[in-house]
Amino acid sequence: MGERTASAIVGRAIAGRAAAVLLACSVLAACSGSPELAQPSPTGAVATECAAVMAALPGQLLGQGRVGLEGNLATWGDPAISVRCGVDKPASLTQTSHCDELNGVGWFTEEPGTAVKKAWRFTTIGRTGYIEVIVPEQYEPAGDALMDLGAAVKKMAVVSPCQ
Repeated sequence: MGERTASAIVGRAIAGRAAAVLLACSVLAACSGSPELAQPSPTGAVATECAAVMAALPGQLLGQGRVGLEGNLATWGDPAISVRCGVDKPASLTQTSHCDELNGVGWFTEEPGTAVKKAWRFTTIGRTGYIEVIVPEQYEPAGDALMDLGAAVKKMAVVSPCQ
């Protein structure tokens, strides 16, 4: 798969995924407001690589200053843009899911929006562990966050590049 622009990634909305809507409601506090996210607890090599990823995250993301960094969860702005390292594989990610490659990083793109709050969810594909990025709709184009995060994400080893 060739390189794609951030706008092209975001432009391809993933519709009709009931699992994404259910996930959004579980991730977003009462399906409204800023995300209330659980702290991931990776183990082994993923934990070690997540430490390197989190240490390399930028102080600014989409023009927003970082407002939190604790363990494997970082946030920027209000509403919060979030990065979590060492999350579980998304339920809707399958072997046949589309992989968008941006600057050498493979991403699985979802729009887990609700009627009150919409956010793009991007999850790395093909790395030792999964890194999740949630970008509320207020930040457009949401895919530009992936450009800012590329160097940090590359601290986690590739096991299978985008196909």
